[in-house]
Amino acid sequence: MVRRCPWPSAGSAPTVGTSHEGERMDHQREQQPAPVDRVAIDGGRFPEAEDALLRSSFGLGAAMTADAAVDQVTSPLGALHALSLLRAGAGSTTAAEMDAVLGLPAEHHEAMNALLARMESFDGDPGSVDEEDPPEKPLVHLASAVFVPAAGTTGERFLDTLARHYGAGVHEVDFGDPSTAARIDEWVSRETGGRVGKAPLEVGAGTTLSLLTTVYFAAAWDEPFDPSGTFDQDFLLADGSTVGVPMMHGTRTVRYVAVDGWSGLDLRYGQGFFLRLLLPADGSPARWTGQEFLDMAELLDAAEVVRVDVALPRWDHGFELDLRESLAAVGLSESFGPDADFHAIQPGSVVAGAAQVATITVAEKGTVAAAVTQFAMATSAPMPPEARISFDRPFGYQIVHEETGLPLFLGTVSDPR
Repeated sequence: MVRRCPWPSAGSAPTVGTSHEGERMDHQREQQPAPVDRVAIDGGRFPEAEDALLRSSFGLGAAMTADAAVDQVTSPLGALHALSLLRAGAGSTTAAEMDAVLGLPAEHHEAMNALLARMESFDGDPGSVDEEDPPEKPLVHLASAVFVPAAGTTGERFLDTLARHYGAGVHEVDFGDPSTAARIDEWVSRETGGRVGKAPLEVGAGTTLSLLTTVYFAAAWDEPFDPSGTFDQDFLLADGSTVGVPMMHGTRTVRYVAVDGWSGLDLRYGQGFFLRLLLPADGSPARWTGQEFLDMAELLDAAEVVRVDVALPRWDHGFELDLRESLAAVGLSESFGPDADFHAIQPGSVVAGAAQVATITVAEKGTVAAAVTQFAMATSAPMPPEARISFDRPFGYQIVHEETGLPLFLGTVSDPR
């Protein structure tokens, strides 16, 4: 039995089966086939559009991590993916607002398709991952789904776009049935390997559509940290106090930048991805704008590799965010207000809820992270190190796809306990 892949095209990467065959067969019976198959688009065909989406992702990440006083983990990719799906049903001034605020180009569906396609070779089953021993080859699983009322009318062109460019599965449900929430939660748990067990938004009789995207990432470090090198070390909190936390230590050859205002490095996973770590100047918050993220990426992407003594805490964080506030902050007031035009989805429908929940675990062997975004609608002998960096105060981080520069996850650590 082969699991239904979120990109149902002939060029899809093979998927990985699990022992839960009966559960998966039930899932396939429940899920309606997409109106059309997804046709993956080769990367590089829309370079300017892909660059615009990259800029959008960092702008979203900055808005979602605006509160540097708390631990935050978000998925800019998950949010951008969900917004792209929603944009497929936007009309008139709502569509214009989304395009202007998010910098979406005319070919944004094609460009998003191409960006997602670049990660297909890393696809796999989150349920197959041993999180205590992350895989040497990174596993990245992206999925999207739309739950629609069986008795209602949902725009065919909207569903066709979701299927053609995103491979979104369509589920017909009765939102008035209490079991529908459990079905959505089961989908969320399955697509995130159980790391997220429940959708962030409640659904009920007043819900007319639920749109979800998931991002799952698991990867071992290119060079794991030796557990014998982990020991307690002081971490400076934002309020000036210190706490003792387990700190991993190791010398790594990495891209490294130290300039006025911040320092940072790229810590590689097995292939294709790295953890970008950003340490603000002492006394400064771990908070940046989207443009600052892009400027830092430009410097780090071009940096020479040097040997660096790294001290990095372990952390295991979860974070839930009401996206309406973040999206309003970037200028999407009409799109998430009562006057939005989503008639192409359902006549008179508006976004009643928008949320994201994400988790991340960073330890000696590697990293495992997952996120769910939901919109609900209603009506050796070492050379001496050339630098030293200790992430012993609040800092920022990103999990980045090397080929595209796209941030799958972006967050801050204010207290790694």
